[in-house]
Amino acid sequence: MDFFFVVFFLIQFIRKRLNTAVVLPEWDKKLLLARYTAIGLLAAFYMLNESTLVHWLWYPFVLSILYTIYKEKDFESIRSTVQSLFPFIAVSFLGDLFKLISPTQYKEYHDYFDVAKAFAFLWMLALWYNFQKQQKVLDKEREEQKRRDEENEAKKASLEYLVAERTQELTIQTMELQKALDELKATQNQLIQSEKMASLGELTAGIAHEIQNPLNFVNNFSEVSVELCQELEEEIKKTEIPDADKEYIAGIISDLSQNQQKITHHGKRADSIVKGMLQHSRTSSGKKEPTDINALADEYMRLAYHGLRAKDKEFNATLTTDFDSTIGKIEVMPQDLGRVFLNLFTNAFYAVAEKKKLNKDNPTFENYKPEVKITTKLFGGKLYIRVSDNGTGMPESVKSKIFQPFFTTKPTGQGTGLGLSMSYDIVTKTHEGVLDVSSKAGEGTEFKITLPVS
Repeated sequence: MDFFFVVFFLIQFIRKRLNTAVVLPEWDKKLLLARYTAIGLLAAFYMLNESTLVHWLWYPFVLSILYTIYKEKDFESIRSTVQSLFPFIAVSFLGDLFKLISPTQYKEYHDYFDVAKAFAFLWMLALWYNFQKQQKVLDKEREEQKRRDEENEAKKASLEYLVAERTQELTIQTMELQKALDELKATQNQLIQSEKMASLGELTAGIAHEIQNPLNFVNNFSEVSVELCQELEEEIKKTEIPDADKEYIAGIISDLSQNQQKITHHGKRADSIVKGMLQHSRTSSGKKEPTDINALADEYMRLAYHGLRAKDKEFNATLTTDFDSTIGKIEVMPQDLGRVFLNLFTNAFYAVAEKKKLNKDNPTFENYKPEVKITTKLFGGKLYIRVSDNGTGMPESVKSKIFQPFFTTKPTGQGTGLGLSMSYDIVTKTHEGVLDVSSKAGEGTEFKITLPVS
């Protein structure tokens, strides 16, 4: 009977303390099953005339419950309270074991065991009562803290509303001030840019002039030196000297010829950079003219294509145009916009040509057909121009730098890195438009120009 009450109240304590019916429904079912088992053991004990076997079955039953509590993490919060069962279980076990081993002597000490069990039981109840009392105090403190938190939240919300209202007023004032500041900065930047470009144009023109002369001498004399090396090599062959000496002298002449060729190559590279800087810094006339955008784009598309064809006779590409016939003539700076078209088309043809070369021996790309497409559309007071290709494309790391001056993906000697930077300035600053790019490595690139139309 003692164990029944202990188990019954233990199960009730666990269900109430952990709220297993809501929080741990699976464990709640198992606890109810344990309660029915305890009732079954109690009934069996009295039905079998207080069977000793049934009495001993209480120990593994109780120990299995305790083992589950200490094994499962869900019961961690009640382990310290459950420890109060240990004295009662220990005294009961020792008494039952002594009664089993020596029934006669047990009768003499029976009262002592009963008193010990009573004290252990009272100790257990006292601990459980104290725990419940502490728990009530904690619950009360939690409720009090919750109430204070709610009050603080209400005060906080009120303060946040006042702060938001004041912030909105300050934001409106800040926006007005910022607008005035932006207008002032825009005016200042226009003045600075105009002065800077004028000064830069004069400076770069002078630098280009000063550098161009020595570069011309370097290029001319290096080319002449290559021809002299060739003539010298031919004269050496005519002289009557040992073959070993001829080979030695021919090797020296060959090295000299290669050095001169490298000087010529890098001299022309420097010459192209200087010319590119001069073109990049050149200011526009600033006069917009009614221009047929479709005709202008088509003209520069053909120009860029035949320019590349002149360098590579084997190169072929499909030129696709999708022009909006309703555009008519748009007020633009035709020379500047033509430079933009030329740069974009040149890059597009270069990309498809490189892809053709890279995949020349790849059977997967046997049916690859280079294509460059230009699309124009007038909609909502804006002119949309798209220049796309199915070439090599570019990764995100390259796309983020593509409009920076002097950044180029082309090999040394094939690009100055100023074309797209200059095009970006022409579209965004001169025409107050937008120039953007979307690309996917290995699939192609599309440059998107958006121009406002008055």
